[in-house]
Amino acid sequence: MSQVGETHIKSTEKTKQEQLLVHLIVGFREICIVTAALPLVTLVMCFITAYIFQADEIHETHCRVYNVIPSISAITGVSPQRYFWRACIAFHIGPRVAIAAVYRNYYGNLVGRIRDAKVQKRARCLVTAVFVLNLIEIGALCGVTYVSNRENYPIHEKVFITFMICSLCHMLATIRLNESTARVSPAARESALFSLHCKKMLFFLSIASTAGLVLFFLKHRFLCHDMAFSWFALCEYIIASANMGFHCTTMLDFPTEHFIVARGAERLKNHREYKFE
Repeated sequence: MSQVGETHIKSTEKTKQEQLLVHLIVGFREICIVTAALPLVTLVMCFITAYIFQADEIHETHCRVYNVIPSISAITGVSPQRYFWRACIAFHIGPRVAIAAVYRNYYGNLVGRIRDAKVQKRARCLVTAVFVLNLIEIGALCGVTYVSNRENYPIHEKVFITFMICSLCHMLATIRLNESTARVSPAARESALFSLHCKKMLFFLSIASTAGLVLFFLKHRFLCHDMAFSWFALCEYIIASANMGFHCTTMLDFPTEHFIVARGAERLKNHREYKFE
């Protein structure tokens, strides 16, 4: 996964050559896999253990009707599962912020190649929107994780709604931005086109599941229908899976890139693209 040591890599510039001292190099693909696997594995573990050992507690609702599927908030809001979930999100957030910053520079690089001034201006607005929405989504994820529905339901509900809205808006803005940059490079990589296709499918799945989630939540909240909360929870799991899948497309966007910790790389900050030999 990583190569640790003091490896010398020669970086070529037009006028002179300089030397980098690399302390750590990690495949960006591997970082994305670990980042995505953390919440998925923890969520499955929380679901299984809570369903086996705390079934009565996780199925409890204000309607007290029959349900078979607990919500994500229910399985991550009981003890000790809440501690595993919070620890997982703590490790998950750092790489997510770094990935958001990488995407900002990556998209900025692509947008800079657009010749049409109006299209470029619109695309730059999308770059900013994608970055800001991604950060808000990450912050909302922290909010729903550390403010459980059992501790403060009104705040938890509002933060959850913020997460849902920002997640969908981030998906849509990302798709629009990818479509804009794809026109710049007709010979785009096959992986990039496949990534865009996956993003669209996951976005449509999220939209459909969100509609179902709202419908069944209203049926549960106001009509107290049997199984309404279970259908709500199922939609919630589908949305969470689609969200994870959407962020997993990072592996398609950056199939060969690496995260590097090096000394002597100050001048690279002023270069949008830098080639190593």
